[in-house]
Amino acid sequence: MSTEALAALAAAGGTAVVQAAGTDVWATVRQSVARLLGRGDAQQEAAELSRLDQMHAVLAAEGDRVGHRARWEAVWQTRLEVVLEALDAQERATVAAQLAEVISQAQSARGGVHAAPGGVAAGGDVRIAAEGGSVAGAVVRVEGGVQMTAPFSPPQRPQS
Repeated sequence: MSTEALAALAAAGGTAVVQAAGTDVWATVRQSVARLLGRGDAQQEAAELSRLDQMHAVLAAEGDRVGHRARWEAVWQTRLEVVLEALDAQERATVAAQLAEVISQAQSARGGVHAAPGGVAAGGDVRIAAEGGSVAGAVVRVEGGVQMTAPFSPPQRPQS
């Protein structure tokens, strides 16, 4: 699994954990994430459960919900990236599949959007822009290369 794919999976995981808080799948997602991050260590799993409970309490309280959500998404993304990066390829594939299942569980509570591995899914607006003759895309896969030459002219419309 590429570094970019791991980062995207961890980012989706961080978002899913935060989105699941306060929903009917929270208990399942909470336990699954703690187990995934605990990696068989009961003390580590308990520490993760405590972090998850702390996040849940912060998000349930009044205040800057958007700011708190963004902060916690970053926290869980980082924790997931650290775990994924520390594993060998075989373990990483197993944990990545487990994380994908957690993401799916969390999204089911919100009627969430889904994307295949290596894809992009958005529940809102996405803006992607290219400047200066560059190529931009949410997911860009190129086989054989891209060749661009200046000047870049706008496409001509057929005249009727």
